[in-house]
Amino acid sequence: MVHMWSNMWSLHLSVGEKVLRAVVIYLFLVVALRLAGKRELAQLNTLDFIVLLAVANAVQNGLIGNDNSVTGALVGAAVLFVLNGALAFVLFRASRLRKLAEGTPTVLIRDGVVDRAAMRKQEISDEDLLTEVQSAGASKVDEVQTASLEPSGKVVVIPKQPDQSTKQYRDLVRRIDELGGLVRELQGGTAPPERA
Repeated sequence: MVHMWSNMWSLHLSVGEKVLRAVVIYLFLVVALRLAGKRELAQLNTLDFIVLLAVANAVQNGLIGNDNSVTGALVGAAVLFVLNGALAFVLFRASRLRKLAEGTPTVLIRDGVVDRAAMRKQEISDEDLLTEVQSAGASKVDEVQTASLEPSGKVVVIPKQPDQSTKQYRDLVRRIDELGGLVRELQGGTAPPERA
């Protein structure tokens, strides 16, 4: 029992080596995810999921080495949490470094015109873009002022504001529909609802 307890907690590598391994793996993953592209962060498909599982398995041995102790795992995990917190703190304070680490938004639509080169570079299909446009309340691309792919992988869509004549036309159509409903009610023999 004592031997099992001792094996579970005793480090087989030095603490310095454990820390160095965690730092190297963390920095590699930060750079690799940055280079993978913005779309990968938001749209995790089956292939991306398989790659993430394989990467997690591939870096495991590099992170822990030949050490399977609980202490070694705790040291590695603690280093990863500390590094992540420190990097988040630094990036919050330094906007230039944040742009370098996280990237900048990519404009996909400007004044209703799709930037095909940006779409190809970010590997976004027309269907994916149209889905984002429609979820923002526009029905077509030409109703969009701008659409940008953010560093987080989220697409931010800003619809065009309708001009005054469009607003008046929509209001007129709405009123005609209301009048048509009242006429149908009168023809059906039911009294129209009381208006406030």
